[in-house]
Amino acid sequence: MNVPIPADPLAEMLEALNLTDAAGARTREDIFTGPSQWMPHGRVFGGQVLAQSLVAANRTVAGRPVHSLHGYFLRPGDIELPITFSVDRLRDGRSFSTRRVQAYQKGEPIFSMIASFQELDAGLDHQDGLPANIPDPETLPSAAELIGDNPHPVAQYWAKARPFDMRHVDSPIYFSVEGEPVAHQAVWIKSLGEMPADSELHMAALAYASDYSILESIYRRHSIAWSHPGLKSASLDHAMWFHREPKVDEWMLYVQESPSASGGRGLALGKIFSQDGRLLATVAQEGMVRVPELAN
Repeated sequence: MNVPIPADPLAEMLEALNLTDAAGARTREDIFTGPSQWMPHGRVFGGQVLAQSLVAANRTVAGRPVHSLHGYFLRPGDIELPITFSVDRLRDGRSFSTRRVQAYQKGEPIFSMIASFQELDAGLDHQDGLPANIPDPETLPSAAELIGDNPHPVAQYWAKARPFDMRHVDSPIYFSVEGEPVAHQAVWIKSLGEMPADSELHMAALAYASDYSILESIYRRHSIAWSHPGLKSASLDHAMWFHREPKVDEWMLYVQESPSASGGRGLALGKIFSQDGRLLATVAQEGMVRVPELAN
């Protein structure tokens, strides 16, 4: 398989998040369209449609940043087709706005999300702290350095096509799982280049990146690498709470753990910190995880 490596993966992501307004089309909902990015397995990356849905919702809200979103992945998306987004303006209150977004291909919904937005307000302030004894990201190898010239299409995508630099604090699980089978890990992440000075775009990009490695704590617990023969996984739902404004072109630590796996599914939780220790966001995702040797 020929892997179409973009010359600038970050620019390609930003282009995917630059939705059109469908020439002003509107029924009772606002309509937007966006492209699909290439993926080696032929399915739309969940983080892409999640971030695009947030961008679509943001287009209908003024002066209120997102504080939470909850989405369900309903069908695999086709990378050969564009995506249509419909935004239902459910409510605009004195402080909060609520939007429902549906993402469609071929007339069928592939993703459904409700997001809530709030005017910035003063109030109580506390947070969990950054974990201790975490090495600086500059001391850790990048995915490109670890994977090198491995010819497998998925490996080449990991190494060269993602718009984020991702550096595992412990050894990554691309091809093998080193160390004890623990249900937790931490990954440094940062966009490959400078982002535009747009807080809404930074939040959408953070949502995009939040889907990359969140399920890995499940695999690590059972010493299963991404390359495990016959492994099948898919995001089922994704929830995210935005606590503080992120800057995704600066290093962030994504701390992940899995409290449970059963019934062919696994639950993973994540906290995203700035390098100076601010808790930026909390993430929860359940994924389908099927290992062939455990099938009935």
